[in-house]
Amino acid sequence: MSDDAGELAPDGIEEGKRLMRVGGDKGLSLADRLSERLHRLTWRTPFHTLHLRGRHPLKLIAVPDDPLLGDVRRGQALLAGHLDFRGERRAIEGLDLRTLEAPRAFTDHLHSFAWLRDLSTVATRAQGAPIAEDLMSRWIAAHGEKVAGDAWRADLWGRRILFWTAHAPLILSSADLIYRSKVLNALARGARHIDRSADKAPPGPARVAAWAGVVAAGLLIPGGDPRRSFGEAGLARALATGLFEDGGAVSRAPGALADMVALLAMLREGYAARRLDLPEFVAAALARMIPALLGVAHADRSLSSWQGSAPLDAERLGDLIAASGIRTRPLRQARDWGYQRLAAGGTVAIMDAAPPPVARVVDGGCASTLAFELSEGEARIVVNCGGADAASLQLPPALVQGLRTTAAHSTLTIADSNSTAIHPDGTLGRGVGEVELSRQESENASRIESSHDGYARRFGFVHRRQLILSGDGKELHGEDSLLPRGRRRRIGTTPFSLRFHLGRGVEASPTADGQAALLRLPTGALWQFRTRGGTLAIEDSLWIDGDGRPLATQQLVLTGRADSGGAVTSWLFKRAN
Repeated sequence: MSDDAGELAPDGIEEGKRLMRVGGDKGLSLADRLSERLHRLTWRTPFHTLHLRGRHPLKLIAVPDDPLLGDVRRGQALLAGHLDFRGERRAIEGLDLRTLEAPRAFTDHLHSFAWLRDLSTVATRAQGAPIAEDLMSRWIAAHGEKVAGDAWRADLWGRRILFWTAHAPLILSSADLIYRSKVLNALARGARHIDRSADKAPPGPARVAAWAGVVAAGLLIPGGDPRRSFGEAGLARALATGLFEDGGAVSRAPGALADMVALLAMLREGYAARRLDLPEFVAAALARMIPALLGVAHADRSLSSWQGSAPLDAERLGDLIAASGIRTRPLRQARDWGYQRLAAGGTVAIMDAAPPPVARVVDGGCASTLAFELSEGEARIVVNCGGADAASLQLPPALVQGLRTTAAHSTLTIADSNSTAIHPDGTLGRGVGEVELSRQESENASRIESSHDGYARRFGFVHRRQLILSGDGKELHGEDSLLPRGRRRRIGTTPFSLRFHLGRGVEASPTADGQAALLRLPTGALWQFRTRGGTLAIEDSLWIDGDGRPLATQQLVLTGRADSGGAVTSWLFKRAN
């Protein structure tokens, strides 16, 4: 993305700017795909096999702490003899990792050994070590020698090194010297493998994970100082390509940003275990990432749902921020991260005011431009359906794909179409290429006006949205306009819909005039929604929670038709008690 910034207001908020989506509809080229395949073929060459040989470490220099707690339910499932991840469950007994067929998200979780965190959260060493060593033995038998497949992806090796070293007591407690030697040898071979392949990982969390693994190996495997220096240089590059200058993830997904924070927090403990200072570039990256992450958190400090991410709850987000070692305030306006934050009197509104992520940096983006979420205290009033990348693996693929659409977000759609095309493989195509933004702040209100051109080519309209949050946080005024663009005069009218997906537990009741609805929040608070310029209906919806489960909710749907001159629809959310 590039932007033409306006002048700064006294409080540092930019009054106007334009964001452009540069090369947004182009995914990986044929040359890129061939390069990746050729790189994997090199893993089988004698030269690469020779590179993996070296001295077998006898022990680790230090064992860092894992600064984060795992998932209690997944940990208890492991104690009960099952691997459980996002609704997919497999019995450990009889599990053959050579022939395992499962969704990619499940196998990635297995290969990363992130489940060690879950196990250590609920089990003592005596309880957890037999389970961890059993799965470790199965993994080494299936993948320890054969350098092939996803199990040897650079990002998964990076994560494995972080988790193996942090949870060494669970996997290296055995008195079996042959088993211990196999684990330590696999660790050393994996480190040598990603020395040469970390930069081949996709930009963002995958590349950061790979280089974090290189650095961790340099810190914790004997004789690793040269590798540590080499890895730090690679990690600096990975952070530069994976983050915007404002600290947001290039995929524009809060989940991806949280993942990178967690990786750096684990790496931070590796330096602490060696009593070494964290490199300045890592500390500086965290200092940018945390405000950006907090900027998309609601009033209760849980994450909002954008670009397929799950709504991380306040406790987990709090643990993540504590692990980062950064204390700061939320970023109100992010230049490229693209999220605008309005906050007053315990009410928070978060708006997507930037083009969608470019196809090259994300597998499955969402057509969510100009959508918003709204919360008061612990209650979410307006949400996006969210969670496409974190949903239960048991959900139908068509439903997961539907979570990426414009209609699954609280914004306007024209003729039931997406503002940015979504290809069958989940990548984004043509649509929003330019977003214009203006923001003003005063003691009485905060105002955002933004527009996008996603419907201009097909329907001849620009969508403009204005949000005004009152100084006391009790009113959110909104206006959505369709402005004609182009010289050709359109014949007839064009249907449009405005959707406001309601938060979990919000009960909507229509008023007699059909132009308003009373919203009862789970906290007992009452809010009123009122509109002018459309027909209001209350329909079913769903929301993906932090565990990836679809929960039944409601949505307010405003429908109307735009003639050749466009259309204007005004609406208001107002606290009623």
